[in-house]
Amino acid sequence: MFIGNSITSMVATLLAVLLAITCHETAHGYVAYRLGDPTAKNQGRLTLNPLAHLDLVGTLMMLIAGFGWAKPVPVNPFYFKGDRTKGMMLVSIAGPLTNLVLCFLAYFIYVAGNGFGQIPFLSAFLGQFLTLNVYLAVFNLIPIPPLDGSKILAGFLPKSVAYKYLTTIEQYGFLILMVLIIFNITDWILVPIVNGIMFIFTMILQLIF
Repeated sequence: MFIGNSITSMVATLLAVLLAITCHETAHGYVAYRLGDPTAKNQGRLTLNPLAHLDLVGTLMMLIAGFGWAKPVPVNPFYFKGDRTKGMMLVSIAGPLTNLVLCFLAYFIYVAGNGFGQIPFLSAFLGQFLTLNVYLAVFNLIPIPPLDGSKILAGFLPKSVAYKYLTTIEQYGFLILMVLIIFNITDWILVPIVNGIMFIFTMILQLIF
């Protein structure tokens, strides 16, 4: 029973990770495409096929360490129709917003099915999927390059300040994130926000059901 449960949990987690990061990256590419940028489409990234977005090391890190990454979707703002800064903000927020929507939908299905206790795999998948999506959304909103939050924040700054902010911090971004993760500082930041989001979702679902 222990082995069976372990395998079920492992497969459910892997599928949840692949689907969450695939939808996240596809959302970036789709919004960019709608704004006039064909780069992601031309490179075959407007797809829900996980293999198109998979970064092996990033996926393994997410499974082992609880954080990770996919291959970034290529975006060329020079193709955008209209304001490029606003366009980059829309592209950047599309990924986290998609994850929040997926989290709510998974939570809705989980509650509607009373946890699917009779179907262990589905129960495990939905539990992992909603959790991964909300954490992926909040983590990516941290305003440190190369995370989405840095580009969203840059959109609110004067162009000269935004340029200095992105170019100065970008070269140290990955190192900063590693330090935050290793010393559990990200948990102090993420957990209260995640709990707040899940509380709001719970209140909404209680009104529905």
